[in-house]
Amino acid sequence: MNLGIIVSEFNFDITMDMLERAKDHAAFLGATVKVVVKVPGVYDTPIALKKLLSRKDIDGAVVLGAVIEGETEHDEIVMGQASRKITDLSVEFDKPVGLGITGPGMGRLQAEARIERAKTAVESAVKLHSRLNEI
Repeated sequence: MNLGIIVSEFNFDITMDMLERAKDHAAFLGATVKVVVKVPGVYDTPIALKKLLSRKDIDGAVVLGAVIEGETEHDEIVMGQASRKITDLSVEFDKPVGLGITGPGMGRLQAEARIERAKTAVESAVKLHSRLNEI
C-alpha cells in the first residue's frame, strides 16, 4: 500500500512525534509512505487531503493532528468540520483515510498521552485498504 500522511504543524511538539510514530508503524505493516504533507492546522487538512487522494500513486492516507481545548468552543468547531470533510473525501475518492487527530476537549497532557494514536490511524488505513480490495 502506498500511503500519504498529512500532519498539522499546530502543536508541533506533539504532532511531529505523532508523525514519527506513524511512519515507523507504516513500515512495520509493510506500507510505503510516499509523501508527507505538513499543513498549518487541523482545519487546513481537508484541502491537502483532497489533492493527495487525487494522486494515482496514493492508495490511502492518514491525517494527524492534536486539537487542544482552549477557553472557547473553537476546538469543537475545528474538529467537527475537519473530521466531517475528511470522511467525505474518503468516500468521494474510494480510498481509506485513518483519522489520527486527537481531541477535542483535551488538555496538553492528554494530547501527549495520545501520541500513540497515530499508529492506530495507520493501522486502520492499511487494514481498510486490504479489506476493500477483497470486495
